[in-house]
Amino acid sequence: MYFSDVATKLVNDAQKNLHAQFEYVEDIALFNQAKVLDAFKEYNLGQRHFAPTNGYGYDDIGRDTLCKIFAHIFACDQAIVSPLIVSGTHALSLTLFGLLQSGDEMVSISGAPYDTLQTIIKGDNIGSLKDFNISYKQVDLVDGDFDYDGILKTVSQSTKLVFIGRSRGYEWRDALSIEQIAKVCSFLKKNFPNTIIMCDNCYGEFIDKYEPTAVGVDIMAGSLIKNIGGGIAPTGGYVCGRADLVEKISYRLTAPSIGMEVGSYAYGYKDFYQGLFLAPHVVSNAIKTSLLFGEVFANIGYKTMPKPQSVCNDIIRSIMFDTEEELISFIRCIQEVSPIDSNVVPYPWDMPGYEDQVIMAAGTFVAGASIELSADSPIKAPYIAYVQGGLTYEHGKIAALYCLDKILAMKK
Repeated sequence: MYFSDVATKLVNDAQKNLHAQFEYVEDIALFNQAKVLDAFKEYNLGQRHFAPTNGYGYDDIGRDTLCKIFAHIFACDQAIVSPLIVSGTHALSLTLFGLLQSGDEMVSISGAPYDTLQTIIKGDNIGSLKDFNISYKQVDLVDGDFDYDGILKTVSQSTKLVFIGRSRGYEWRDALSIEQIAKVCSFLKKNFPNTIIMCDNCYGEFIDKYEPTAVGVDIMAGSLIKNIGGGIAPTGGYVCGRADLVEKISYRLTAPSIGMEVGSYAYGYKDFYQGLFLAPHVVSNAIKTSLLFGEVFANIGYKTMPKPQSVCNDIIRSIMFDTEEELISFIRCIQEVSPIDSNVVPYPWDMPGYEDQVIMAAGTFVAGASIELSADSPIKAPYIAYVQGGLTYEHGKIAALYCLDKILAMKK
């Protein structure tokens, strides 16, 4: 694979400029790797935990121990970790429907939730929260931070659940930091002590040394084919937090009479454990890849988010292009430099759960895995590509070189 001298110099110079940021990321990865290793040792993980089960899955030691290890790592009471959860959206939906009943109120204090969640909340005649007479209110962020005055005006003592989206979806802003989440949780517990605080943690695991459940969030959900699965977990999602809340959600996953007493997996649990073990390092590679893309494309005149050389609060890098053609070309470049389906040409399409057509590059070993290098975008102005993942930094660097050459050629 050939790269021009111009692209090679731009990427190598950017890499040198990011030395301090890379060291910061590696320190977080080391902390989180020790945390995962401690959890594995605490529960005496052995080959017996990898064994498959079938039927009802009573006393499934692999499933039950995996749940305990997740709870240990996330510094919370209990966790549900299951291949029966099909996605992050499903995990979030389970949580909402497990905790909210007719007449309850939900307030999002981080602006509009991710596109696929909005349908769950406000869709008509599809079994949404709205259809079950669960009301929804929203407080938008102000300059990338929580609107504390707006929260006081909107949330009440009767509000059942407050929702925080850690990542930013298709918004031009930075993701929320752990410090911001900790501060708003303290504020909410002081003013609304009986309100449940829920966090969408997708794209956020192992970004920081601490997770939202360690700083005040009551319940949290995410996907195993994003950060926490390390690129190895083949499917699944998780929910973790307060024991009483997790128990209620388990009744939604299976049935009120059985909860987490059942649930087999005939393929075994090794990939879930191994993915979790690799996740701190894989997430650090994804963040380094994000930092490199941000630095390189900012240096040739494009706006990027987060801003170049700033701390990343999730694994997503936003790059704003000048035209729809540049955007589509960039997404196709990511597909072309992928290890799987590199010959496939992505086109915009009507993706379920999204208002606009979406173009997506995902040449991944696990279909749709966002911790593997991928990119997507709604086809609308401003033309922003959302790049995420990277199992190895070396692949991320090659992708940056490849995409840079293609975009530079378009600008001539």
